[in-house]
Amino acid sequence: MNIDHLEAFMYVVHLESIHKAAEALYLSQPTVTARIKTLERDLGIELFLRKARSVTLTEEGKAFIPYAEQIIRTYQQGKKLLKKGDNPEEIVIGANTITSQYFIPFALPLWKQANPQLRFKFISAPNDVLIDKLLQKKVDIAFMKDISHHEVQQHELLDNSVRLVVYPEHPFQFQENLSVQQLASEPMVFFECGAFTWNRVHKLFEVANVDPRIEFLVDHLEVAKSIILSKQGIGFLPYLCIKEELDRGDLIEIDVSHIIKIDQHIFATHLNNGFVHPLLWNDIVLSVKEFEKQSFMFTL
Repeated sequence: MNIDHLEAFMYVVHLESIHKAAEALYLSQPTVTARIKTLERDLGIELFLRKARSVTLTEEGKAFIPYAEQIIRTYQQGKKLLKKGDNPEEIVIGANTITSQYFIPFALPLWKQANPQLRFKFISAPNDVLIDKLLQKKVDIAFMKDISHHEVQQHELLDNSVRLVVYPEHPFQFQENLSVQQLASEPMVFFECGAFTWNRVHKLFEVANVDPRIEFLVDHLEVAKSIILSKQGIGFLPYLCIKEELDRGDLIEIDVSHIIKIDQHIFATHLNNGFVHPLLWNDIVLSVKEFEKQSFMFTL
């Protein structure tokens, strides 16, 4: 039994496609198919039912998964054990764009300080790329939005709710229970990313049958924030992007929860078989608390 054949099997299991497994392994599709067939001959069973371009696990294939995982894991642990002491174990952290820009620079040095024996590799990527890298075991843990996938577990960590912010002394700072009509009358910068979350802001005005004064349409959070800081407009922005400015009082949050409330969070995401660095996991949780505490200290 060849370890490469087992890895090919597990890649097909996770990606549910021989074609995708071949791409992930940088192999041709016939090579992956051949490895699966050789493994099936060695075991004397069929692991997959093949229909056209799709593959489905047989009952024997499902039963074999934990054994294949155990063999691969034992092999990988043996490789790590035989490495020289001056070649530290590598942990690969992934994060979506907003987490990469606003949380990771704060947290990564703390993780390294608490775990000097680890070498950290960091990848910034969109959420769909991160989930693929997790399934391919190219990332150990990813910080990303909420997703639904049977192969992963998620733990809610960071508040990234969308909030209406204005510059200091803006008239809205001293008003309560703003109406949609009042919002629509103000020059607005709109962060355009095509996500469902931001479409909800558009829908707010559509339902009220009013046209907002969108003076600036941008696709970069820092550009949107800078326009608001320069007192050229107001806007809805995610919390991680504006946390420091809110702490310092450079931006003011306006409560509009009576007309719209957009809750969203950043989740720590890993495969179902668990995150293999329990001590680092504790440090991740502590870094989130430190990150939040920093905000509290600014407001004292």
